Parts: sequence; structure tokens; C-alpha cells
Amino acid sequence: MGTELTLSAGTVFGFLLVLARVSGVFVFVPLPGMQATAAPARVVLSFATTLALYRLWPVMNPENTTVMLLIGEILSEAALGIAVGIAVAFLSEMFQMGAQIIGLQAGYTFASTVDPTTGADSAVLMSLTQTCAGLLFFAIGLDHQVIAAFANSLTTRPPGVFVTNLPMARLILQTGSSIFSTGLRLVLPLVALLIIVDISLALLARLNAQLQLLTLAFPIKMLLSLSLLASLVMVFPKLYTGSSHEIMQLVRKLLLV
Repeated sequence: MGTELTLSAGTVFGFLLVLARVSGVFVFVPLPGMQATAAPARVVLSFATTLALYRLWPVMNPENTTVMLLIGEILSEAALGIAVGIAVAFLSEMFQMGAQIIGLQAGYTFASTVDPTTGADSAVLMSLTQTCAGLLFFAIGLDHQVIAAFANSLTTRPPGVFVTNLPMARLILQTGSSIFSTGLRLVLPLVALLIIVDISLALLARLNAQLQLLTLAFPIKMLLSLSLLASLVMVFPKLYTGSSHEIMQLVRKLLLV
């Protein structure tokens, strides 16, 4: 005796709205290797996450839902997911900002490697910090927190009721301004060390113009930077965890969790 699986139009509409919200976040969330992953794999990940939230899908009334209204609600839900994804991506950008600040001064921008997330050439420190940020994302359980926030948002802010507004954009921009400040705090000891090295070499060159210090400047700064970075590795998880609290507060405000 065969069985038939039937889905109402309201359930399908609810599935599409939840899928739009979930898919939007996967565009920007800094998952290691996500950008280099084939598109079907990302589609399957979004689809599987949406199915896991099945019991929280809203059931819409198809009689009151037009095509234009459904498209508008899907775009609105996608905008919410993208906003959350951008907020979470700020954590990775903080580390990359710090690497960008010291990369040129320390001489590491002259060496490039393949970025595992995009497959393009990138500076060594940029690739290293991006990989560290991606690993810390899973190490401190942010993936669980983001999925839990999405699951709770389907109750507190059901799909179809979200409307993009100016305060939301302003809130994201204000949080994004912390990228520079956090990145600078991350590498401030190293920046101070490089400034001291530059001043010392400049004074030596002033005292004796015959000294060829230019050939020694980059090796000295690269070795000192590498040594200090090794000592600062233990600080990265603490700073990342502290910054993640602020980001998760923003995510919960966006999702009204």
C-alpha cells in the first residue's frame, strides 16, 4: 500500500521564507573554505539547515499571499540573513585588519600565498589570520550560537514580518566601526615595537651614514615581528571571545532573540 507525501501551499511558502533567511547568512559567515566550496554544497548546507528547523516553519495562509507579496517577503528575509552574516563576518575582518596594519611595516606583504578560502593570492599574514579566525569560530562554539539564534528567531520574529529599516543599518555600521579599533588593539604591541626599531635604525644611520642599515631593517623587523606574534597567539582566543559577545548581542538584536 503506497503512501503519499502532501505539503500544503502555506507550508511551502513558510519553507521558502525560512530558506531565504538561512541562505542569506551563509553568504558572509566566515566558514573556512566556504568561498572555495562548490555552489551545490552550499545549497545543500542551507537546505539541510532549513529542514532541521522544520518544526518552527510558519504556516502561511495561501489565500492572503500573492506572488508579489511572497517575493517581497523572501527578499526581506534574505536581507535579514545577509545582515546577520555580515555581522558575524566582522569577527574575521577584525583579525585581517590587524594583519593588514602590520603586514607592510613588518615586510610580510612581499610574500604571498594561496588563500584557502578564495583560492587567490594573498599576503601571508592575511591568510594566517583568516584561517585562525575561522578555526576560532568553531572552537568557541559560535556556529551553535548562530544556529540557535536563528531557531529562536523563528518564534520571536516569524518569517514574513521583518521589514528593513534605517536603525538596523545604523546598528550594523556602528558595530562595523569596531573592526579598526579591535584590529589595532590586537597588534598594538607589535606596532610599537616596529616604531622603536625604525627610530633606532634611523638614529644609527644618523650617527654613521656609512652603515648600510637598509639591508638589515627588513630581516630585523621580520624576526622581531615573528617572535612577538608567537607570544601573542595566546591572546587571540581571549580577544576573539570578547569581540564575539558584542557581535552576538548585535545578532540577537537583529533577530529579536
